[in-house]
Amino acid sequence: MKKNKKIIPYGRQLIDKKDKKTVLSSLSKDLITTGPFVKKFEKKLNKYFKSKYSYVCSSGTAAIHLAMMSLGLKKNDVVLMPAVNFIASYNIAKTMQLKVHLVDVDKYTGQITPDKVLECIKKNKIKKFDVLIVMYHGGYPEYSKEFYEIKKKYKFFIVEDSCHALGSEYKYQNKLYKIGSCKHSDISTFSMHPLKSITSGEGGIVTTNDIKIAENINLLRNHGISKNKKEYWKYDILKNGFNYRLSDINCALGISQLEKINFFLKKRKKIYKKYFNELKNFNHNLNLPNYSKNIKSSFHLFLINIAFKKLKKNKDHFMRYLNKHNIFAQYHYIPIYKFKIFDEKKRYFPGAENYFNNSVSIPIFVNLTNKEQNKIIKVIKNYFLR
Repeated sequence: MKKNKKIIPYGRQLIDKKDKKTVLSSLSKDLITTGPFVKKFEKKLNKYFKSKYSYVCSSGTAAIHLAMMSLGLKKNDVVLMPAVNFIASYNIAKTMQLKVHLVDVDKYTGQITPDKVLECIKKNKIKKFDVLIVMYHGGYPEYSKEFYEIKKKYKFFIVEDSCHALGSEYKYQNKLYKIGSCKHSDISTFSMHPLKSITSGEGGIVTTNDIKIAENINLLRNHGISKNKKEYWKYDILKNGFNYRLSDINCALGISQLEKINFFLKKRKKIYKKYFNELKNFNHNLNLPNYSKNIKSSFHLFLINIAFKKLKKNKDHFMRYLNKHNIFAQYHYIPIYKFKIFDEKKRYFPGAENYFNNSVSIPIFVNLTNKEQNKIIKVIKNYFLR
């Protein structure tokens, strides 16, 4: 790798002067945690998502943990989740001693589909389950309304792992709903890691419209502490919780970033369109996911699917090729069943296998320059001409 060349990562945050100024202003307040910026941020999030309740926490993983705990799940309760996802949801479910069934995914999008969920129920002879975790891979909220229809039949909770989907929308009965509105789910969770739609440094968001779930989340993120409003020095512990609070410093950055969300989404969409137009019909061995027209994406990832077997190559060969040109693409993600911690009976997931063997996410972020994108497109095209 040439050291004098600028590396193009798959993602990067954009922090401007206003962000820095807002963060500095938070440091002058009397409270820099559990202070005014937390409440202000949560109020703005409620307005943005149009949800009844929004809570911030220390990370996207903490958000998923709070969501799962807030449902009052017990040992051996059953949860279904995508075979392809970041490990957080699986780790939390196993830590809570839940019984996990992995659902196969579409070979191009890496997402579960209604058919795959029903197939998982049938194959595993599941008569009842408690939670379906859906994950909008790359920021494309597919099948929200269809999962809701299945929920009505089987009576389970839907937890949206929306780590990629802050800003995404879907259409239901000719009306657009934001992911996070929880109109067709019980809980939505988000990440504010630096590479996501907006960042608070590290941070997470949980939204819901259910008051009981909301009260649980609020308690659980602060050790389960309930304080006496009149005598502030007195408190009780109502639930076994954790310190999942987010500081005012982080919230100040989050507030400033949220104000730019529409600009961020517009920039990402422009980058997406250029990739799509340049690559969609370039080579029959290169495929792009076909997403529904009834969604608006956050464009967190741009996925390409290459028929490596036909090219007599593999994904690692392609990744090393990109790296030589200082382009750092990424796997999103290694299927959960491939990790050593997966101690259950192995099943064959053809969609997940195909997705993992052939899919790569290439750089997409707000401040990706036109010159950098042109280089990425050229380098990818040259791979098929070698």
